[in-house]
Amino acid sequence: MHGTPGATEPSPLPTDRLRFAMPPRHDSVEDERRHRKERLACALRLFGRQGFEDGVSGHITARDPEYTDCFWVNPFGVAFAHIAVSDLVLVNSDGQVVEGGHHVNQAAFTVHSQVHAARPDVVAVAHCHSVHGRALSALGEPIEPITQESCAFYEDHALYDSYSGVSVDAEEGRRIARVLGSGKALVLRNHGLLTVGDSVDAAAWWFLSLERSCQVQLLAKAAGRPVPIDHRQAVATREQLGGDLVAWINYQPLWQEVTRREPDLFD
Repeated sequence: MHGTPGATEPSPLPTDRLRFAMPPRHDSVEDERRHRKERLACALRLFGRQGFEDGVSGHITARDPEYTDCFWVNPFGVAFAHIAVSDLVLVNSDGQVVEGGHHVNQAAFTVHSQVHAARPDVVAVAHCHSVHGRALSALGEPIEPITQESCAFYEDHALYDSYSGVSVDAEEGRRIARVLGSGKALVLRNHGLLTVGDSVDAAAWWFLSLERSCQVQLLAKAAGRPVPIDHRQAVATREQLGGDLVAWINYQPLWQEVTRREPDLFD
């Protein structure tokens, strides 16, 4: 920036006067519940925009802040693009609807409930049959550290190297949870992708990022031989970019875009 000769250079603003969004804190469990449901409805609409919805497949769950063995989930057979907060369904650990007016996808209950049970640190779980996720899963490959973004998943995701049909068996859900371990994501062979986070925002962002990482890996390998990032740099990059807080921050522009254009999701 070029100023008038002799003019005094403007002083930097104090950093406490600059805006920077951070995850909100809530004074009551009711406020926290409403917040999670709003974020869930928004994530579902965003996934619909991205084309992750495939018929009635795909689901995102959010643990209830009070009844921690129950979770909120999208209603079965309702288009992601039209889901509002009031449409969401609360199911218990047995897959029974305890609040809401719709059925729930039993595959959502079977897998998600086992992941929620095994990972008390996880607030949200996202699973959809996205195109590039399915393509990579058909190859039975994990994500490789070939871009800065894919390094967020380096040694923090796994390949579930099995397929036994539509997941409606609790033991299958437990096996998936065991393979996930403490990681943030799974590539489910011949099936799709699954991500988790300590907020809906984080789980949704990891799914979006994982899907794009699948796309880039497929494109790079189709074009030639990708150059991998070495172990030390991949770990360092993951430490910088791979935390749920970073995921939450990255997700906020998407939250703003959807909620400003589609305020009816708060209904």
